[in-house]
Amino acid sequence: MRPNIYLYIFVMAFTTWCMRVIPSLVMKRPIKNQFAQSFLYYVPYVTLAVMTFPAIVQATDQPLAGVAALIIGILAAWFGASLINVAVACCVTVFVLELLMGML
Repeated sequence: MRPNIYLYIFVMAFTTWCMRVIPSLVMKRPIKNQFAQSFLYYVPYVTLAVMTFPAIVQATDQPLAGVAALIIGILAAWFGASLINVAVACCVTVFVLELLMGML
């Protein structure tokens, strides 16, 4: 039996709609709790990090090269490098490490 793709799309659309509508129906007043505000402020960043980290490590042939590029990227960003410089530094790191590991 073939799965009904339209049913899957409807369920995903309904779930997304519920996640956007229900909080606006439930929360009538602004959130005044500092802990809740700070928690909700960082949720998108944590979600993005959780989705991105495995992709960084698994995108290369050698996971060690991905981890090294992640560390180099974090350090470059920490010290104020622009987005293009961080991306170039990460790409060069992966390229050089995979080249060196391929020779071994």
